[in-house]
Amino acid sequence: MPIVAQSTETTDWVSRFADEVIEESERRAPGKPVVVASGLSPSGPIHLGNLREVMTPHLVADEIRRRGYTVRHLISWDDYDRYRKVPNGVAGIDGSWAEHIGKPLTSVPAPAGSAYPNWAEHFKAAMTEALAELGVEYDGISQTEQYTAGTYREQVLFAMKHRGDIDAVLEQYRTKKAPAKKQQGQKPLDEAELEAAEGSGAAAEDDGSSTSGYYPYKPYCGQCEKDLTTVTAYDDTTTELSYTCSACGFAETVLLSEFNRGKLVWKVDWPMRWAYEGVIFEPSGVDHSSPGSSFQVGGQIVGIFGGKQPIGPMYAFVGISGMAKMSSSKGGVPTASDALQIMEPQLLRWLYARRRPNQSFKIAFDQEIQRLYDEWDKLAGKVADGSVLPADAAAYSRAVGTAAGELPRTPRPMAYRTLASVADITAGAEDQTLRILSELDPENPLASLDEVRPRLDKAETWINTQVPAEERTVVRDEPDTDLLKSLDDQGRESLRLLLEGLEANWSLDGLTHLVYGVPKVQAGFSADATAKELPAEIKVAQRTFFALLYHLLVGRDTGPRLPTLLLAVGQDRVRKLLSA
Repeated sequence: MPIVAQSTETTDWVSRFADEVIEESERRAPGKPVVVASGLSPSGPIHLGNLREVMTPHLVADEIRRRGYTVRHLISWDDYDRYRKVPNGVAGIDGSWAEHIGKPLTSVPAPAGSAYPNWAEHFKAAMTEALAELGVEYDGISQTEQYTAGTYREQVLFAMKHRGDIDAVLEQYRTKKAPAKKQQGQKPLDEAELEAAEGSGAAAEDDGSSTSGYYPYKPYCGQCEKDLTTVTAYDDTTTELSYTCSACGFAETVLLSEFNRGKLVWKVDWPMRWAYEGVIFEPSGVDHSSPGSSFQVGGQIVGIFGGKQPIGPMYAFVGISGMAKMSSSKGGVPTASDALQIMEPQLLRWLYARRRPNQSFKIAFDQEIQRLYDEWDKLAGKVADGSVLPADAAAYSRAVGTAAGELPRTPRPMAYRTLASVADITAGAEDQTLRILSELDPENPLASLDEVRPRLDKAETWINTQVPAEERTVVRDEPDTDLLKSLDDQGRESLRLLLEGLEANWSLDGLTHLVYGVPKVQAGFSADATAKELPAEIKVAQRTFFALLYHLLVGRDTGPRLPTLLLAVGQDRVRKLLSA
């Protein structure tokens, strides 16, 4: 029995699913661990859309653990799937990997230069490292190991014996019109997804049908290792199975009761595993939840294996700010590892925790990441002062840690946009970075850059990898004398007021007050005057003043926040660049 009472938090989606999963688990398998599942195919880069396949059950599993229940989160690595095509940008375009199409992913060589033994292990590695950084606890299951060890032997023989029942389920969908163009989902549309919707001729290639009947099992060829095979005969009594290979012409007869070089076709394999593992909760992408797709069909086939379909939501599209929709069939798509290079794991967890699975959202690799971090820091402040709403508090709690404890965090989390600006200006010079960051708050200066790590490192990586060269900040070496000479009296006066106030206001807050205050003073108002006390023209004057400073300091209309920029440039250099 659980050692902790059910959570009283009922305002967020994670808790609601946890309630349902616990209730369903007690009904199906009382007293046993709660089983949730994810499935990932290491056919190429495992992108941030695929990560939702993991984060959704992870968050639910973690909530259940917090309540004192034992939970198993299974991640099935579909590494025994066929190698379908060479991803763009991964293995080159010379066709050197095309000869392996049709083989299991674990039988395909890794991309050139990889330290891993095969294609699947190469792409699993980055995801495994990312999941560890994200604090995701799971039991990994290699489908190559499961099938080649004969773990599913009874299930395979059972499926072959009951192939007529399975075929009858699939037949309900074969006569229906093929699905329209794929909606926005996470996984590339598996070829097997078409097996139940297309005509019987197409189904013969994808779902195990042959001229001799339907077979839910697909051998890998004993000679070329490819799955371009057709089962031509099977004897239920002896388990003798005959097949031929259209790729190399090889043919053989084997005893399926001893043969381990093949697998059930996808729409049978997935529900078989639900029954075998006793899965209670597993989400599915849009592609797998549409009419006639594998989740719907699997819900009927799982009963043949004596199991029940898991409960779980359909999860929606995850996009990238400023980029096209992700597809793991193409190279260069952002992965969890890519995201963790520029953001702390807490922020990435929060992006998945705060939105219901059926809500799409974007992950920012562009300037939007600064706004997201501002929003995250504001939420942390509300949590600290107790003003946070319950659902937001729950999402924050799920982001910063798990049932096992809090994730490592930045001891002194300065604003991401500030750290990025400083990293931009200093080009990674640690002594200069420490000087500038210490001057942000002179009364509480940094003793070491370790206080702002790893956030500083993430911000620096973002600047170096995601910000175009033309948008980087380069401080002038010499004053723009032509511009300085062309200034009218008001322009020269604004620079004089700024320079006079530099020394007394040399901190982030002080310089913020100063740069916003100069146009107010010039217009006859107090530097402390609020927006309500000022005419609309003051905002125009401020923008004009800011543009002048940017031109004189970095030769552009815009740049990093001016207080941060001034600190980074330093008093002496600011005076040099702003003096006529």
